Amino acid sequence: MPKNKRKGGKNIKRGKKEAEDDKREIIFKEDGQEYALVLRMCGNGRCEAKCIDGVTRMCYIRGKMHKKVWISAVNIILVGLRMDMDNNTKADVIHKYTSQGLW
Repeated sequence: MPKNKRKGGKNIKRGKKEAEDDKREIIFKEDGQEYALVLRMCGNGRCEAKCIDGVTRMCYIRGKMHKKVWISAVNIILVGLRMDMDNNTKADVIHKYTSQGLW
C-alpha cells in the first residue's frame, strides 16, 4: 500500500476557515457597561482590570468567551458592571477589542 505523501489531516484537506473576527463592527458601551484595561490575569477565567472610571475590578470571563477568546494583560475589554453588589468591585467581560477594531 502506498504511503500518504500529503501533509496534515482532515481539516487541511478541507481548507482553512476565514476568520470572522476581522469583519465585525465596533461595539460601543451602553448603560451598565464600561471600558477597561486588563492589568493581570488571575487564572480560572478571571482577570483584574482598571476601568475608565478609575476603579480596579475583578472581571469574570463569561462562558461564551471562555477558551475561545484569549485575553492577556494590556488588552482593552468591555465589561458589564454588576449593579446588585454594594461594593461594585466585580464585573463580567463582554467583549475583547482588537487593535484593528479600535482604529
